[in-house]
Amino acid sequence: MEPEAVTAPDASWPLVIGVDGSAPSLRAVDWAADEADLRGVPLRLVHAASPDRYPGAEATVPPPAGGVLADAARRVRTRRPGLRVEEEVVPDEPQYALVRAARTASVLVVGTRGRGGVAEVLLGSVALAVAAQAGCPVVVLRGSHDSQAAPPVRGRVVVGVGEHPAALRFAADEARRRGVALEAVRAWRCPAYETTDLPLAAGEAAHLHEKRAAEELHAALADVPAGVEVHARTVEGPAREVLVDASHTADLLVVGARRHEGRLSPHLGRVTHTALHRSACPVAVVPHGKEGD
Repeated sequence: MEPEAVTAPDASWPLVIGVDGSAPSLRAVDWAADEADLRGVPLRLVHAASPDRYPGAEATVPPPAGGVLADAARRVRTRRPGLRVEEEVVPDEPQYALVRAARTASVLVVGTRGRGGVAEVLLGSVALAVAAQAGCPVVVLRGSHDSQAAPPVRGRVVVGVGEHPAALRFAADEARRRGVALEAVRAWRCPAYETTDLPLAAGEAAHLHEKRAAEELHAALADVPAGVEVHARTVEGPAREVLVDASHTADLLVVGARRHEGRLSPHLGRVTHTALHRSACPVAVVPHGKEGD
């Protein structure tokens, strides 16, 4: 399945979450309800009910699927009584159903089942595929998300600042809605071929790379709306490691998705792929087209 075309979602479109009836899925519903309330948009609960799971079922909505949605909807109405809730059963596999649902979503939320050890490291195939293919921002609820988007727990949204502004815009909006600080991080490295056995020369090369990173970060932050508290940091090291470290003190980590064919994933870059597998907090993947766009 090819990635969806990247278009700017309408801010009034509903927030969509995939629901499968599991305990992690219901905790993700809590988070999604908070986020939809912050955005002032409806929450659409989508349950993918493949025909193979309900053989011989003639009803439009098979009873097991209807029960999954009803339980989730009751949970939302208890948590956020004024929130508009929509329910939808899609007769398809979860990956395909959610990618299609993303076409009319402001944000798509996906939960994960991993808890500790190897299970926590191996991100679910559905979450990874949806993050790689959806045409709207995708929030993957891994790590310790405390079942809530509001009120904030750690008081900051972290964003990796790269060449494309989409992730920064998304992160700034999230920080503003939550009333928390935006921590903008730019990683930098001094290539090995620029280092020498002379400490002074090596130090000068590193200083130039750090200075360039600071200038690029300052330029990128010029478009952040007034009223958003911004903490800017340049950090030496691989971007993927720098952002994973920053996720331990964040309520949300925002990364851009530069989609391309590669060794690690069909459509996601190394930084995004690592964040999805190792972040200690929810990860928002904001698409900005394929490599070369």
